[in-house]
Amino acid sequence: MRIDIRNLDFSYPGRKVLHDINVIMDDSEIVCLVGPNGSGKSTIVKCIESLLVPDKGRILLDGKESRNMKRIDMAKKIGYVPQSSNLTFSTTVFDVVLMGRRPHSSWQSSMIDIDIVIDILVLLELEDIALRQFNRLSGGQQQRVLIARAMAQHPELLLLDEPTSALDIAHQLDIMNIITDFVNEKNMSVVMVVHDLNLAARYADSIIMLKNGKIYAKGKPEEVFTKENLAFVYDVEAAIGSQKNKVTIIPIARNGCRLQTGT
Repeated sequence: MRIDIRNLDFSYPGRKVLHDINVIMDDSEIVCLVGPNGSGKSTIVKCIESLLVPDKGRILLDGKESRNMKRIDMAKKIGYVPQSSNLTFSTTVFDVVLMGRRPHSSWQSSMIDIDIVIDILVLLELEDIALRQFNRLSGGQQQRVLIARAMAQHPELLLLDEPTSALDIAHQLDIMNIITDFVNEKNMSVVMVVHDLNLAARYADSIIMLKNGKIYAKGKPEEVFTKENLAFVYDVEAAIGSQKNKVTIIPIARNGCRLQTGT
């Protein structure tokens, strides 16, 4: 799915968050939104998902105005994983993932839906907890279940808001590898908010770097993750390296002061 954002502004009460955002995210790409806290990353994702209504501007999804699309059509095309779950009622992991099939099957699940859910549970190694109550899981387990639910939708676009924030480093790599393989297999697009710059550099096709609600840089990881950009956007001195042809970022100092290490 191709995303075309034009002249997008958004404000919360008393605070403008996005300022004249103009960007095109190409079809079948993994795009990572990076930037300091409060720079507008999650707000862009929520505007694309139509969870927030912009002050002005347009969002085109494959050439169609998102604001004119019906919710059921949006749900068939877009899978969304929030930072945290808003599911407060008691339900099993299996049923949470099955919710991802609702836009395609209404309230009557078919054997095809069941098979898709089982395949996703196995893919994300969740089959052993499939009958456990979702609200009794750890934060990391809940995060994996929400990713499974979005993948079960078989959407054209995955919107992921910090999808690995509650995961340990091993599960971060597992999830990102699974998402990458799934995207390539299904020819999907992904837009994700990421704080871990090395994770973004490893998996993104394109990086959008934000500062104070504006796009500061856009391009391939090696084009965006430069010493100059990191110094300006994050106020951090960093060493830029390479590992297996991927950019690596090592923070060295902040505000011109060397980091202190204790003994």
